[in-house]
Amino acid sequence: MNRRNFVKNNVLTASALGLGTGLWAQPAKSAKAGKLFNMDYAPHDGMFANSAGKDFIDQIKYMYDKGFRSIEDNGMTGRTPEMQSKIGETLAKLNMRMGVFVVPKGGNGANTLAANKKEHLDIFLDGCRQSVEVAKRCNAKWVTVVPGDFQRDLPVEVQTAHVIDALRRGSEIFEPHGIVMVLEPLSDTPDLFLRTSAQTYEICRGVDSPSCKILYDIYHMQKNEGNIIKNMELTWSEIAYIQIGDNPGRKEPTTGEINYKNVFKWLHEKGYKGVLGMEHGISQPGKAGEDRLIAAYRECDAFM
Repeated sequence: MNRRNFVKNNVLTASALGLGTGLWAQPAKSAKAGKLFNMDYAPHDGMFANSAGKDFIDQIKYMYDKGFRSIEDNGMTGRTPEMQSKIGETLAKLNMRMGVFVVPKGGNGANTLAANKKEHLDIFLDGCRQSVEVAKRCNAKWVTVVPGDFQRDLPVEVQTAHVIDALRRGSEIFEPHGIVMVLEPLSDTPDLFLRTSAQTYEICRGVDSPSCKILYDIYHMQKNEGNIIKNMELTWSEIAYIQIGDNPGRKEPTTGEINYKNVFKWLHEKGYKGVLGMEHGISQPGKAGEDRLIAAYRECDAFM
């Protein structure tokens, strides 16, 4: 599944993990504002279109009123510069955070960095440079990178070295701007090179940059490896961003097999102050489905 189509329907290290006090400062009290969540869940464009209308700015304001304090927008690079800036300005006024958007490199499996082909690397690095300019407009600190498919005529160890080399080049672009590319292992197809948290951890340690960390998508990792809390514990030092989706179905928490209340409690006890991207669909249609979505997060967030 093309993740961009799916999602449509600050400094480095500690700041990238959301541990800096500036990034986690509480906004001023608002008569309209709903109760804050214990964790920082981030909806995306279209998630509340029935409740707030199709305009993304109106949706962001609605998200704020419902207690959310971050958003994410995988397709941000496809928006006009004017809209990118407007989103950034809206977030700043509301003291909300911008979560991930995807570095444009031609799709999850395309232009694989494992192949060590100059034309693939050039597309990736151009996407990194483009992402820096977009991040400045919307005040983003994290960008998603999927290295592409396996290059199956090469030993996996050689492919891994190629990916590390390419990501070091990308890190050199992002480091001066305090931007962290977060690598996402996926379950969409076995053709994709990046598949597990341990593999991604190894690559991040090889790149050895504060601008190259793990995006741990709980939905994908439940499908590929399970043992969610244990595997996050093992790779914790390289995790900078987390995404949510229940399995099976990739809908909101409480619709599948993952005990999100326990997962959120564990993350809270670990001291995680970063964004939890709501990269999933909604199990029921219309405004009633959007209300149920909020209720599900309230239920799972009630671990204190």
